[in-house]
Amino acid sequence: MSTPATAPPAPSSLKRIVAASLIGTTIEWYDFFLYGSAAALVFNKLFFPDSDPLVGTLLSFLTYAVGFAARPLGALVFGHYGDRLGRKKLLVLSLLLMGGATFAIGLLPTHATIGSAAPVLLTMLRLVQGFALGGEWGGAVLLVSEHGDARRRGFWASWPQTGAPAGQLLATGVLSLLTAVLSDSAFEAWGWRIPFLLSGVLVIVGLWIRLSVDESPVFKQALEQAEARKADAGTERMPVVAVLRHHWRDVLVAMGARMAENISYYVITAFILVYATTSAGVSKQTALNAVLVASAVHFAVIPAWGALSDRLGRRPVYLIGAAGVGLWMFPFFALIDTGGFGGLLLAVTVGLVLHGAMYAPQAAFFSEMFATRMRYSGASIGAQFASVAAGAPAPLIATALLADYDSSAPIALYVIAASLLTVVAVAAAKETRHRDLADVAPSGDTEGSVEAAPAARDARTV
Repeated sequence: MSTPATAPPAPSSLKRIVAASLIGTTIEWYDFFLYGSAAALVFNKLFFPDSDPLVGTLLSFLTYAVGFAARPLGALVFGHYGDRLGRKKLLVLSLLLMGGATFAIGLLPTHATIGSAAPVLLTMLRLVQGFALGGEWGGAVLLVSEHGDARRRGFWASWPQTGAPAGQLLATGVLSLLTAVLSDSAFEAWGWRIPFLLSGVLVIVGLWIRLSVDESPVFKQALEQAEARKADAGTERMPVVAVLRHHWRDVLVAMGARMAENISYYVITAFILVYATTSAGVSKQTALNAVLVASAVHFAVIPAWGALSDRLGRRPVYLIGAAGVGLWMFPFFALIDTGGFGGLLLAVTVGLVLHGAMYAPQAAFFSEMFATRMRYSGASIGAQFASVAAGAPAPLIATALLADYDSSAPIALYVIAASLLTVVAVAAAKETRHRDLADVAPSGDTEGSVEAAPAARDARTV
C-alpha cells in the first residue's frame, strides 16, 4: 500500500517532472557527447596538430577521458548536497556548469593561435563538464523515481535515461548537418564551434523548465524525519559515510552493472567514428548518419525496456542487455567491415537496442537500492565511480588496441569481458522492482540511520 509520500502525483504533474528531467539530461548529454564526437573528428587536428593522426586521436580521446575522471568528484559533491538540500537545487547548478563549460569550448582558441595553452584550457573545461555530469544523472533520475509509484517506476524513470540518446541524436545531428553543408576546411576553421555555442541557448530553455518543478515529496518527508532525529540526537551522519557503511554491497553491484553498459556505449557511439573511417573506409558523413539513425531507435526503445522491467523485474531485463551486447560484438565489427551503410547501420542499431536493455532499468534499479537520505550519494557514487574504469578509457583502449593489433578482435573481446563482469554483478543482486522508496532501509544495521522507521521491515520486499 502506498504511503502519502509515495502516492502517485497527478498525471499532468508527473509528465511535467519527467519533461524537466528529460530536457535537462538531453542538454547535459548533448554537451558531453558533442565533445566526444568532436574529439574523434577534429580536435586531433586543432589541438594536437604536431602528432601522427592516430596519435592525435589518442590524445584527443585522452582529454575526453579526463571528463570522466571528474565525474566521481561531481557525484560526491552533488550527492552530498543533493541529499542535504534537495534534488532540484543541485540539478539547476549542474545545468549551469555544463552549459557554461560547453559554450566556453566554442570560444576557445586553437593550438595555431595560442600554442600548448589550447589543449590545457580544453582539458580544464572538459573537467568542468565531467564534474557537472557526475552530479546531474543521480538527481535527474531520482526526481522522477521519487515522484512516481512503484508499479510504473521503471517506465517513468527510464525517460530521463532517454536524454542520453536524445543528446547523442542532437549532437550527431548538428555535426552531421554541418559536415554536409560545409567544406572540410570551413568546418575545421569555424564550423565546429557552432554546436558548442548553441549550448547557451539550450541551457536557457532547460533552466526555464527545470525551475518550474517541485522537490521530490519522498525527499521532503525524509528531510522532516531527519530534522526531527537530529534535534533529538544532535547530529546526523554524512550521506557518503552512511552509504559506505550501510550500502557498500549495493555500490559494488551498481559499479559492476555499469561496466558493460558504459563500455559498450562508448565503443558503439564514439570509437565507431574512428574505426569506421580509418579501418572500414567509410566516410565521416556516412558514419555520423548511421549513429544518428541508431540513436533515434535507441531513444524509442528505452521506455519500452523500462516498461518491460516493471513486468519482469529489473534484473532479467538488465541481464538480457548485458549478455546480448557481449554476443553481438563480433557480428558488430564484421558488419562494419563490409564498408556499406546498411551493415554499419544494422551493427550500431542492434548494439544500441541491446544497450537500452541495460540503460532503461538502471535508473529505477539504482534508485531502489538506496535509502532516501543517502540515495543521491549512493546512486551517483555507484554510477560515476564505475565510469572512470568503464566509459572513460573505453574509446582510448579501443583505439590503442586497434593501433597495436590492426584488428577488431581484441576490441570485441574487451567488450565481452565487461559483459561477463556485468552479468555476474547483476546476477548477484536482489530484485528491487516492488520496493517502496519511502520505506527502503539500509542493508544490514539500521542504527543511526535516518531511514530506521517502522516500515523498514518491508524495505526488502521482492
